[in-house]
Amino acid sequence: TEADGGDAVDVRTSVAPGTAVMLAGADIAAGSRAIGPGTKLTAREIGVLSALGVGSVRVRGAPTVGIISTGDELVRPGDPLDSAAGQIHDVNSHTIAAAVEAAGGEPVVYPHAGDDYAEMERLLVESAADCDLVLSSGSTSASAVDVIYRVAEERGDLLLHGVAVKPGKPMLVGEIEGTAYVGLPGYPVSALTIFRVFVAPVVREAAGRGQPEPTVVTGEMARQERSAEGRRRLLPVGLVEDGTGDRLVYPVDKGSGATTSLVDADGTVTVPADTAYVAAGDSVDVALFAPDARAPRVLAVGEDDPLFSRVLDDVARPRFLPVGTREGLRRLREGVPDVVVVAGPATPDGDAVSLGGWTREWGIVVPAGNPAGVDSVADLVDRNLGLVNRARGSGLRRCFDDAIAALAAERPASRGALTD
Repeated sequence: TEADGGDAVDVRTSVAPGTAVMLAGADIAAGSRAIGPGTKLTAREIGVLSALGVGSVRVRGAPTVGIISTGDELVRPGDPLDSAAGQIHDVNSHTIAAAVEAAGGEPVVYPHAGDDYAEMERLLVESAADCDLVLSSGSTSASAVDVIYRVAEERGDLLLHGVAVKPGKPMLVGEIEGTAYVGLPGYPVSALTIFRVFVAPVVREAAGRGQPEPTVVTGEMARQERSAEGRRRLLPVGLVEDGTGDRLVYPVDKGSGATTSLVDADGTVTVPADTAYVAAGDSVDVALFAPDARAPRVLAVGEDDPLFSRVLDDVARPRFLPVGTREGLRRLREGVPDVVVVAGPATPDGDAVSLGGWTREWGIVVPAGNPAGVDSVADLVDRNLGLVNRARGSGLRRCFDDAIAALAAERPASRGALTD
């Protein structure tokens, strides 16, 4: 239509009865179901509710999950740490809290409990009154100081103590004051593995979230991996592609106490309980931690070096495994990494190609002011001083050992005597 400049309106397009009119019930008829239970509310569903004039709807709430870490040795990250007293940072509280949130739950982190039965009981009962599920970590074994299972026995019902899974054997399942309770192992890798396998699906279900379809890829084991018989093993592994584009699978298990075992991994390989080892070349299924997990563009291993770390900063999707010179060369012979960083007198063999190198100084780190007056390796021997050494297999350790050997040749004395 157009105004003709006066009081009239010119109609330029003909219209028929019903044009541009939506009939009542054409969108949603009276009495019909617009949105059913269990529907995830997205922008589309919010639009339908708004059209119906619905100001609020009942939704499934996020389950609250209480998290308690146990152990006299624990200190929260950010607080001062007395390593001489055997203190370590509390890894599990924040780790499990993040995992709970990712599964759709609402984490509630409580102060950590020491190895004291009364304090464990107080915190577990308090969290059971506040939360839908209580998770503890540590104190799940059957030793004299691991007594948390007794709280479940005396204040509720202990249904299970131990599962035939590695990592994560000392797991607890029960109720405390009528609230569901799961005791996770204390080692970080074990705790997170048990949570991911056993607890996360329950939290997702309680939060009304569907279970994600596991993303599984197939690859070839790059090296043989022995497995303890009698327990199903969830082996952390990484992925890498060889020169022909085939997918290789390599283990990155450093033990249940090494938090980088899962950071360096892309997923897990399930090894049955009756399997003694997985051979190199075997085809294995890898359950990925995330659907978008991809092999790194560059996989480097070997000696940790600050200059090489700066090189990797300019590479998209790199991965570095600081396994030391000796282990790095062994993995290079297996054909797994792209690059190995070698320090000291060790040299690669086979078809390895040198990409270049640099020199660096090494020395002995002493307290401020050098109160013992250490000026050489000989001072360590003559003054009977102890030191924190590098791990065996490190190229820097090999350099230090060679310095001891040279000193032994000068004296003359046996290298073993000087080392002692």
